[in-house]
Amino acid sequence: MRILIALTYYRPHYSGLTIYSERLARALAARGHQVTVLTSRFDTSYPQEEIVHGVRVVRLPVMMRISKGVIMPSMPLRAWQEIRNADVVNLHVPQFDAAPIATLARLMGRPVVMTYQCDLELPSGLINRVANLASDVVNEVTARMANVIVTTSQDYADHSRFLMRYASKIWPISPPVVLQEVAPGFIAQVREKYQIKPGEKIIGMVARLAAEKGVEYLVRALPEVLATHPEARVLYAGQHQNVMGEEAYAEMLAPLIADLGDRWQFLGIIPDDELAALFHLCDVVVLPSTNSTEAFGMVQVEAMICGTPVVASDMPGVRQPVIQTGMGKLFVLKDAASLAESLSEVLEKPGQFQGDVLEISRQYAPDSTAAEYEKVFQSLVRKN
Repeated sequence: MRILIALTYYRPHYSGLTIYSERLARALAARGHQVTVLTSRFDTSYPQEEIVHGVRVVRLPVMMRISKGVIMPSMPLRAWQEIRNADVVNLHVPQFDAAPIATLARLMGRPVVMTYQCDLELPSGLINRVANLASDVVNEVTARMANVIVTTSQDYADHSRFLMRYASKIWPISPPVVLQEVAPGFIAQVREKYQIKPGEKIIGMVARLAAEKGVEYLVRALPEVLATHPEARVLYAGQHQNVMGEEAYAEMLAPLIADLGDRWQFLGIIPDDELAALFHLCDVVVLPSTNSTEAFGMVQVEAMICGTPVVASDMPGVRQPVIQTGMGKLFVLKDAASLAESLSEVLEKPGQFQGDVLEISRQYAPDSTAAEYEKVFQSLVRKN
């Protein structure tokens, strides 16, 4: 099958959406499909076209940025050319170009699968308000054009202000999650690299430093955790500097984090093998996201695959990994005291939050996700 996947950013851009789409594209290619990714050349150092892990990646030039989105004048013509050679089109939203691509695809008789990653809720500000409005309009048109709308969970779809209007089109598919296997010797090297001392309790967080990630709630919860677990320390992996659109948020957090001293350490974006080792070294991983821009949180499953429990916000979609596996605790949304209590409980009694790691790995394997997408694509292509 010839599959066209379109989205604003693709790897090596780092976000949950780009990681999801890369894993899906690679898994579909591994199952024998011809996969093309149509995306932005957000960094001019990247090739305009290349084959990566069996996936053909086509990057279009960016004329300008609006908030976290981009404007690509060449997109309509190039999309038309790529749609002609595709059996099915998969659009990952939010993206400004989704509506014209979906409309073109339907006019050309190609089925459209819309992967709805999340409700977009940008920080305050005129430009972000305009971007939010534009995204809502684009999503509306794309959803109307789509044959099927894929979401990460029925729970999220049932509570989404947008998706509940398209209940008949919803097809929940678990997101693709995989981690590199790491040898005990390498885990020991990573322990030494980050100077993790015997007896320390490591609280891991993996995310961009962005407002919707709720970093401030972990910052405010940590003093209370340290009162009962003075040996606790946060290791924060992910982009924390120069995050697009998050400069004011980082500036607000800087003095609060500085007050925590050596109990908080930024690691930056680390290699995949180091990230896997870090999950093994953590006593708990936290996901304190604050709004529906976070629809699932794949980092939770990554931690669980390593046998590490999770503390997550009690939000639609985000709560599902903990509910399904029992590997962690949920805390009251935007409540630092509740977060501190949940973290302390998991640190105190880690044995109570274990699950079936092999079954979790199987359920969320990229090939399992790709197989479900394959069912969707095949059902639509047959109808055409």
